[in-house]
Amino acid sequence: MSKETLQGLKSVPYFSEVPDTALAELASCAAIKSYPKNSIIIREGEEGGALFIILSGKVQAYLSSANGRMVILSTQGAGSFFGELSLLDGEPRSASIAALEPTVCSLIPRLALKTWLKSHPDAASSIIRSLTQRIRSLTENVRGLALSDVYGRLVKTLYDMAVENENEWIIREKPTHQDLANIIGCSREMVSRIMKDLERGGYLSVERKFILIRRKLPASW
Repeated sequence: MSKETLQGLKSVPYFSEVPDTALAELASCAAIKSYPKNSIIIREGEEGGALFIILSGKVQAYLSSANGRMVILSTQGAGSFFGELSLLDGEPRSASIAALEPTVCSLIPRLALKTWLKSHPDAASSIIRSLTQRIRSLTENVRGLALSDVYGRLVKTLYDMAVENENEWIIREKPTHQDLANIIGCSREMVSRIMKDLERGGYLSVERKFILIRRKLPASW
């Protein structure tokens, strides 16, 4: 059994209430796999086969269309997980997952997890709570896409990415304009126009490695 896998499981929210002895049983069934930067870990539509626990690195979940358009669903780092939906319902993968940087995951096979859940039914309640939280988060994302204009969605996304730094807010890992466009569902050109106007107005500054929100962004553009 990998101690790294056990620690990874303990960091996952829906395993947080499970005793270490029970988690050790599950960890013993896991395999560790490394993925290089920009590699595709899961493709939308593939058959589900394992639960992925991120031990290190960062991944991005996204949807893509036949014409190449992409919508980013989430970005996840160490201590997070993915692949649980098709693992539990047996349906194909609902989204693609790509490694944004070198990433190491612990893979728990579907059969091993289902067998383990039968022995530890209390863990199922934790999983249900975690899935409920994810559904609520997705509902809020859909609300934003449906009820907010492009500027409103961009402002929300910038604040979601930022952390408070005294009287300013900083986005330490600077997204590209295309990344922002993929998240909020618009063109890169539109994002570039808005960002340039916000820079001109002194609301934010875009540095080489980070974005600094210097004062509260205006309510409308």
